[in-house]
Order: sequence, then structure tokens, then C-alpha cells
Amino acid sequence: MEIYQGHTDIPDTGRGFVIALGNFDGVHQGHRVVIALAKKLADDTGAPLAVALFKPHPRSFFAPEARAFRLMSERHRNETLSRLGVSCVYELAFDAAMAKMSAEGFVDNVLHKGLGVRGIVTGADFRFGADRAGAVSDLETLGQARNIKTAFAPLHDNGVDKVSSTRIRKAIHDGDMKAAKELLGQSWSLDGIVIRGDQRGRTIGFPTANIDMRDFARPAYGVYAVEVVLDGESEKRPGVANIGKRPTVDGDTELLEIHLLDFAGDLYGRELSVEFHEYLRAEQRFDGLEALKEQIQKDAFSARHVLSAVAGPA
Repeated sequence: MEIYQGHTDIPDTGRGFVIALGNFDGVHQGHRVVIALAKKLADDTGAPLAVALFKPHPRSFFAPEARAFRLMSERHRNETLSRLGVSCVYELAFDAAMAKMSAEGFVDNVLHKGLGVRGIVTGADFRFGADRAGAVSDLETLGQARNIKTAFAPLHDNGVDKVSSTRIRKAIHDGDMKAAKELLGQSWSLDGIVIRGDQRGRTIGFPTANIDMRDFARPAYGVYAVEVVLDGESEKRPGVANIGKRPTVDGDTELLEIHLLDFAGDLYGRELSVEFHEYLRAEQRFDGLEALKEQIQKDAFSARHVLSAVAGPA
């Protein structure tokens, strides 16, 4: 899959696509409806399928100090898009100039002259241009004037909730990984490089891989049953994870710690993909390391039980 940065100097091989336009953080069920509609339009038009998204996310641009919110790494996002039939991704630079661009300027300069798109598909609630003044009706009118076909996907719900990145973030913040999975269409996961910690887990028989969560959305503090894929492997390994400030041993430093069940080896510097399945318990303070060790043993047992159900019968 080709990745193009920005909307200028795009080669001829990168022009003439039908695009799904949006942010696509998480590539959730609603996003997949948009992409499926874009694929149909691409097939009908005889054009290849692409996705155009903004980098950084406009939310990061307008509120850089806001709570961490990202749902998916770029690598995971692009792998998911590729599996959905997307052959090209345009990462449009969201900067001060883009933020001030009018709706017509965006369609004319970015989509028409810049990317040379043949079709555009968005969600029915898509807004664009300075102050989000442009609606889908404007996109349709502006597209018609430039011989660009348009289609708009209705808002998607699961029978209970509107499927949106905001709703998924709330589920994650609440520790409701089952709801997050239903809305995403897959278990929520994050990627990270294992960093060196204080190695205290080794002293009680439960070594952990420590990951800086960077700008990913923060789950509710506590313990989770997880599955982990190590870089260079495809097998999912069972594990138990703790996210929080470790009140028994630290109390200040936020960290994601993963203990892989039935694993021995050095993980420092390796990249892990951590898939969250179920919230086991809230973070709590214990009366010393021995009490903590006893609880971790219970957590490991609970995680095995949960993950055996995830894996299904042998």
C-alpha cells in the first residue's frame, strides 16, 4: 500500500482514486461502512480505492494539551486499511494553513488539483473547511462542479450506540473492553516498545514488560486479561496487564506493565502489540510486596480463565 505525505507533488500513479475521507482513528465499524461504500463507488467508477486522512488529527492541532486519545497506531491502522482493500493512503498535513482553508478551497486545492480524486465518500455528518463550515451538501455541490462523484454513508449504530471514536474512547476509559470490541469490530489494542523499568517484578517472580503509552487513549486504571504479539511473531501470547501508577511500589509514575504467562526471555527494546480483552479489577494498594505477589497470582489465574474462553474449545 502506498503512503503519500501531503497533497502536493503527487505522481500520476497516485492520482485518480476514489477516496474515503475522514480521520479513521481506530478504523471502527462506522469507518468500515464508509470504506465499503467508497469501494463500491471505486468499483463502479473503475478507479482504485484510497483513504485520505489528516495528520496530525485535528483534535491534536486544536487542543494539544487535551487528554491522550489515539485509538490505533499508524502501522496497525494501515495494516487494517490494506485488509479492507485500500491501496493508497494520503496523509494530509493539518496545520494552520489547512485549518484556515475554506470549504471550497479544500475541495479545489487539496482534493481536485492536489490529489486529482475521481470520487469522495464520507460519513453523513462530515464537516470540513475553516470553522467546520462545510457540510456534505457543500461537498456534493463542489464535487459536481469539478466532475467528482460523491456518496455519503449514513450514521452507523450497533442497535444501542452510535458508533464513533468518541464512544469507543469512553468505553476504553471505563474499562469496558467488550463494548470497545463491539464498536471497533476487533479487540482494542496498542503498540509500544518495551522500556527498562525498576525490575521489581522479577524479585517477586513476575517479570513485566513496561510500555510507555504515549498518546494512546488511557484505559481505566487496573488489571486486564490481554493477548500479546511480539515483533516478528504472529502467535498471540496470553498475559495479564496493569495500567496505573502502582500505588504499592511507586504511586507517581503512570505505566503499562505486561506479564506474559508461561514466557521466559528478554523483551527490552522489542515492540509489542497488546490486545485488551477484559477488565479484571481496579488498581489498589497492597500491604507490601508479598501481598502484591499473592494478588498477581490470582490475577494470572483469572486472566487464564478469560483467555481460554476467548480462544474457544481446543
